[in-house]
Amino acid sequence: MTNETTVVEGRAIVRDYAMPGSLFARGSVMRALKGIDFKVSKGKTLAIVGESGSGKSTLARIIALIDAPTSGALLIDGEAVDISRRRPSPALRSKVQMVFQNPYGSLNPRQKVGDVLMEPLVINTTLPATERRDRAEAMLRKVGLQAEHFNRYPHMFSGGQRQRIAIARALMLNPSLLVLDEPVSALDLSVQAQVLNLLADLQDEFGLTYVFVSHDLSVVRYIADEVMVISKGEAVEQGTREALFANPQHPYTKSLFAATPVTNVEAIRARIDRRKAARAATV
Repeated sequence: MTNETTVVEGRAIVRDYAMPGSLFARGSVMRALKGIDFKVSKGKTLAIVGESGSGKSTLARIIALIDAPTSGALLIDGEAVDISRRRPSPALRSKVQMVFQNPYGSLNPRQKVGDVLMEPLVINTTLPATERRDRAEAMLRKVGLQAEHFNRYPHMFSGGQRQRIAIARALMLNPSLLVLDEPVSALDLSVQAQVLNLLADLQDEFGLTYVFVSHDLSVVRYIADEVMVISKGEAVEQGTREALFANPQHPYTKSLFAATPVTNVEAIRARIDRRKAARAATV
């Protein structure tokens, strides 16, 4: 019997949005999430899958402390968090970070990469400038970039490199939970595999917990420990990756799997490894 530590938990999470009325009709309420329960243990990855508009990104924003649920409870490290009543403390903010889908839009084009990485430290710590720079350069190397990239601007990098920078920024405060909203969907397939390998390595090294939002089932199959399928704001099925992919139970899950093209991420990763080996052999 394992004694796993729960990092984040949701209990009956509901999120409503007020819809404006018109001259001839009253306003209404749209329920984006309808009482969702979930739990993620330390060092594990929960993947949230569903069609566009299913509510998966809404749930991700609640977990990342960007939006508050209308009702229900969100617990971080066993403590209830309600940002509608109280702003998250710097300590809580440092525990939970988010990586967004678009690496082109998530970085300030007017900031050098070094400043992008040091900004969380400037806001949340009292570290001296030299130590902030040392940490930023170390994190660049950790995500596969070089210290010499410190003074470059985001437009000077490829999409995959920018997403590495976004991941590095999210890790600057040593979070325990990373919420990743479609982090590889805007990248080429070969670059997707590289970033997924990086995320797996970082999770192992730092003991990170991931909530991973994706519509790509091949990506989910590669990275997830648990999978939750959302349809129209409801969690229709949840279970281990192996169980859910081997024998999906809910009709929506079956139709989602049947309708989704499958990309063989493992094959892509193997091809990248072969290319690296070939280049190394010629050096």
